[in-house]
Amino acid sequence: MVYRGKEKLSVEIKLNDGQENSFIPSYSSLDQIQGHVALTAHTDTKISQVFITFEGVVKTYVEKMASSSPTSGRSEAFQCFLRLVQPMEDVAFPDAGVLKADETYTFPFTFAVPEKLLPQNCDHGRDNDAVHQAHLQPPPTLGDPLTAAWGKSLMDDMSPTMAIVSYAIRARIINGKKSNGKLNITAEDSKKVRVVPYISEHPPLVVQDGQDDDYQLRKEKPIKKGTFKKRLGTIVMESTQPRSLCLPPPRTEKPCPVTTSATINLRFDPAQPDAQPPRLGSLVTKLKVATFFASKPMEDIPSRSSDFHYSSTKGIYVETLTLSTLCMASAQWEKHNSPDSPPRRDTAHSTPSNSNPNIPTASSSYKHKLPYYTTHILVPIILPGKDDSAGSGKKVFVPTFHSCLLSRIYVLDISLSCHTPDPSITDPSLHLKLPIQISAEGSADARPSISEDEAQAIARREAGDFAWHPRSVAPPSPGYTEQAQFPSFAPPTPDDMEMTTAQAQSPEAMEAGTASDIRRSSGNVRAHADVAPPDYSVHTFSRSSVSSSTG
Repeated sequence: MVYRGKEKLSVEIKLNDGQENSFIPSYSSLDQIQGHVALTAHTDTKISQVFITFEGVVKTYVEKMASSSPTSGRSEAFQCFLRLVQPMEDVAFPDAGVLKADETYTFPFTFAVPEKLLPQNCDHGRDNDAVHQAHLQPPPTLGDPLTAAWGKSLMDDMSPTMAIVSYAIRARIINGKKSNGKLNITAEDSKKVRVVPYISEHPPLVVQDGQDDDYQLRKEKPIKKGTFKKRLGTIVMESTQPRSLCLPPPRTEKPCPVTTSATINLRFDPAQPDAQPPRLGSLVTKLKVATFFASKPMEDIPSRSSDFHYSSTKGIYVETLTLSTLCMASAQWEKHNSPDSPPRRDTAHSTPSNSNPNIPTASSSYKHKLPYYTTHILVPIILPGKDDSAGSGKKVFVPTFHSCLLSRIYVLDISLSCHTPDPSITDPSLHLKLPIQISAEGSADARPSISEDEAQAIARREAGDFAWHPRSVAPPSPGYTEQAQFPSFAPPTPDDMEMTTAQAQSPEAMEAGTASDIRRSSGNVRAHADVAPPDYSVHTFSRSSVSSSTG
């Protein structure tokens, strides 16, 4: 409730969509936000307009670092990407626009969270159309500690203070204009809401080996018997991007754990025929949460964190969560005696080129006459919940998204250690950095808001009325057929057919007939050339025209 001015006008926004008692009202795509604005004046107050909107804004800033001083200012950016206005009926306003003292006036409102933003919200330069489509997806609420909640508990969404995405319902009471032409706002109020839009899973990223430092789908590591001893062999660790982690709708009371899995394929190429694969140690899985922000619109989807370091207009904030630690000592190696192993690939693709996708390709030091060993590890991936007692608890996750000024991505860091025969040396370890997405489900009862006429049209289309509507197959009217002008050719009579057969029996007649056919054919071409061009504005042809042209 807000008071402003000498009139002591109070403004209060109330919801009546079942979330009146919620700590932070939460919505998804196509959810309706319903409520009303209550106005109470302690004295008679004149107003000219009640302006109720549903707005979404992004605020970012980047500190400019300099060597001569600790800071040299900052660059800021602000974008109001969403503003929905509630239409007001004249009957809702008091008589003569005057609020009576100690009386409460209510102004209802209904908003729907959009699935897409308007194209003019992303009117800056960009590398391709995929960036434009990604920027038209409404971003989730991020960076505001008062809206990063789950139920009645405040959570940490792992976002810096330099990047904020907020949604709010705002009510402004206006009484004319000021002397400078601006609106005279008598009172105003706002109510923050949390929005987690529906975001589906996107296709896997194409990762080029050696070109994307933030991702690594394959790793090779030589294994030695000791510090100054010969090499035992080479171990290869390979995987692909796992399926996305799908968040439940934001208003789910008792959500199930958000899980997925990743398959790790291992291969050991021995240096000697009698070399055995090493014993595996522990497998540690971590989740890297990266928030990219900028003070000017981004023209591409962020993929390299190094591009955001030491920049005056771009920044990055990273947090790392430990998800699990597993013991892999019981993993069993399988021996393969096939000498025809394909050579090492130059790039790491999303799927191996082998006939068996679960067997990694050979290492660069593999000797094709020797056997090799493989094993597979299924790694469960579980997001920590609000009741998690580990250090990563009290975290709330938002789906992967990309906007004009802000992006959130996730990377799965998997580390595997191996035991060497010599316990005096440090156990080698292999690291993979897999891209992983977090998607979000929409509300099950969310439906697009349509008019009554649109609903009836959809019902008729679903009923199939248009498919069984009778169509006329009668010949076209003379008004259309008389417009077509084509030369007519009379069909040959039986006497003509006999004469033609008799003449065709003599060689002289055949030679004369050939010249006559040529002249007749050229005459037909001239006759067709004299015909007026058809009228293409009327796409109707008569049966007589078709038969004469084929005769």
